[in-house]
Amino acid sequence: MWPTRPALAQRTNILETFTPPKKHLVTLPTPPDSKPKRQRVADVEKPKKRRKVVEAPDNADDETEDSDSDYEIDDDEDVFMGDISSVKPGTPLFLPLRNLPPIPGPSRRPHPSTLPILQSFVSAHKSDVFRCQSVGEDTYLTPPYTCSYSHGSKKGGKPLLAVATEQGTVHIFDTSKRNDWDPEPQRVTLQSHQNGVFDIAWSSDDRSIATCSGDQSTRFTDLETGGITNVLRGHTSTVKCMAWDHTNPSLLGTGGRDGAICLWDLRIAESHQSDETEIMVSRPVITIPRAHDDSPTKRKGKQNPAPRTITDLLYSENYSYGLISSCSFDGILRLWDLRAPSTPKRKTKVSKPAKPLELCSSSGDPTTLHGSRRPRGIISITPGSGPSAGHIFAIGADSRIHTYDLQTLTPQRVSFQHENLQTNSFYVGVSVSPCGRWLACGGSGTQGNSFVFDVENAVRPWAPVYPGVELRGQRGEVGAVDWARDMLAACTDDGTVRIWRPDIATSRRCLDEPEQAKWDWSWAT
Repeated sequence: MWPTRPALAQRTNILETFTPPKKHLVTLPTPPDSKPKRQRVADVEKPKKRRKVVEAPDNADDETEDSDSDYEIDDDEDVFMGDISSVKPGTPLFLPLRNLPPIPGPSRRPHPSTLPILQSFVSAHKSDVFRCQSVGEDTYLTPPYTCSYSHGSKKGGKPLLAVATEQGTVHIFDTSKRNDWDPEPQRVTLQSHQNGVFDIAWSSDDRSIATCSGDQSTRFTDLETGGITNVLRGHTSTVKCMAWDHTNPSLLGTGGRDGAICLWDLRIAESHQSDETEIMVSRPVITIPRAHDDSPTKRKGKQNPAPRTITDLLYSENYSYGLISSCSFDGILRLWDLRAPSTPKRKTKVSKPAKPLELCSSSGDPTTLHGSRRPRGIISITPGSGPSAGHIFAIGADSRIHTYDLQTLTPQRVSFQHENLQTNSFYVGVSVSPCGRWLACGGSGTQGNSFVFDVENAVRPWAPVYPGVELRGQRGEVGAVDWARDMLAACTDDGTVRIWRPDIATSRRCLDEPEQAKWDWSWAT
């Protein structure tokens, strides 16, 4: 029994050989293929090396069948001793015969396009349209400003959609699929504010909702009783956005048109009586004034510039103590460290709360890279999930959806746009589907169109960027959008909320007979 030949070393084709006795045959391992093994007489005096000359193709992940012509005997040739993953495509390499180590990183092969599914989205004129009735006597409908599906809806539960309007009213719709002749399920209507609501979010247990309003407050409404339980006061202007801390249901952050970011702890509050009910009133535990303003707060002899509105907030998944913010001035995102606020440089008589440290910000402004001479603001941001995890998608005032790396906030090469996409106001929203494959946004001027994109390959800079799909069927500007499982909600200035669903059979009928189908359906174009 001859000793076993040692296995090939990692990332090299130098073989450790031994000298067998003369006049004996030694079976050498061959590359894995369907051909029978070959036997050759080992050279006792000078063992020869086998090498395979390979030029790294673009589809490095594809398995190809080896052939005898690819191998040749060479006595004294150099071998590649470096890291395979660091070599650019097209560089000739000397690779080992077998037991090749896997190339790290995501697969080079892009996922197949899901555009046929997006192009099959349809919406019924009767059963998929919900109207936001006005509480005033002068109008019938009121524009919805924001919407949000419950956490259970995104996991496949009952699709409960919370919609907030210009008059401070909150409607909760059951958007389950139904027939045209079925009545609308009973809705829940709450009057949380007497002013417009610009952002709405469900609590982690879906038992209450939080609303940000133009009355400079954020309020929490219990869905079982319909009463207001908590009121947050600390902004000096409209509260534009909010975000829950995903690690603690008692912590959240809000951003306003005063340029400030306020951080709240619901466990720290004072009790107040109002109309025989107890309401907890809270003050911010940390405030970041003028978070995106780099200029001095006071100028001698000059008027201070208007603050830069905080348009959206996002708690970072990589840093449990980090908060990401965007503003209306440019496309720069900032990450704030909420653990240890910085101490003031000079001691003053009046002690002011310390400002949190800025961990990092975007290395460049992507809104200036596509023909614009001046920066444009970011309207809304949303994180990716599933195959698009690790990225942030941001819709800008330049009518383009930009991508950022979630860890470093670095702008990426991939961006999304549509020839009919227009962002004329700061009410336009963006949302990623629960599966992480699709992204939806509003914003089409007065055409009433929303847009969906395939973003599954956004993390692969070499993958193709597929065109967006236009959903046409409403009037006015489409603002907020949000996903549940297998459905998309879009809010429009005409006072309606339309639900879109993928339905290949109905979509084909609409395309085959458009004149007849337009009375009952709207479909993707």
